[in-house]
Amino acid sequence: MLWEVIIVFIIVFIGGFIQGVSGFGFGLVAMGLLPVMFSLKDSTLIVISLLLVASISILLKIYKYIELKGLLLIVSASLIGRVLSFFILSTYGEMDQLKQVLGFFLIGMVIYLFFNKTNQASTSVMKPATPIILGFLAGFIGGVFAVGGPFLVFYFLMLYSDKHKYNANLQVTVVITSVFSLILHGVNGDFNSTFYLYFLIGVVGVYVGTTLGLKWFEKLPSQLIKKFAMLMVLTAALNLIFII
Repeated sequence: MLWEVIIVFIIVFIGGFIQGVSGFGFGLVAMGLLPVMFSLKDSTLIVISLLLVASISILLKIYKYIELKGLLLIVSASLIGRVLSFFILSTYGEMDQLKQVLGFFLIGMVIYLFFNKTNQASTSVMKPATPIILGFLAGFIGGVFAVGGPFLVFYFLMLYSDKHKYNANLQVTVVITSVFSLILHGVNGDFNSTFYLYFLIGVVGVYVGTTLGLKWFEKLPSQLIKKFAMLMVLTAALNLIFII
């Protein structure tokens, strides 16, 4: 039991640090490792709740960069995706086969991150379909596997050239969708004693990780963090597919 507590703390600390430095990545790291110890459903609920804590801790420091006008479409689409994901996770969340599905999806995310060369926002005007499609995918994937962040990252990188605006509006979206998912699952009675125990443990790790990550936000090369995260996620994904 003690070793499980220590392992969970380390996982969420690393994920929180990456979230603080890059604005996303907590879900990718945590969901690559926590399903080894828990069911997919428990892992997703723990990660969504801790992701909420991580995003709030970041947002409190950069809230002045929030621009609500750029959030309506993508947040609305994300909430629709979360409703659909709620039914999927509630029905199939205890199936071990979904862990392998998660493993393959994580590998897909690693491939996407590896080949994605976007470093700054696009100055072109995006069609309304862009935030709707990306928002729905982020909401659905985020609600089932807690790894919808890359879709939001892609959108906000296109929308903002200022990295502080990108980060602040990304975190607002994560906060809103996470709260929505937790309310749905709470009403459905999906939380158990395992959730509450590891949530309390994880809060400390997430807070410390994001705090340190934000301090390195201006200093640490983003490509270094990106490569480290990809390596961890790839290793975890292969573990989910071939070992579990």
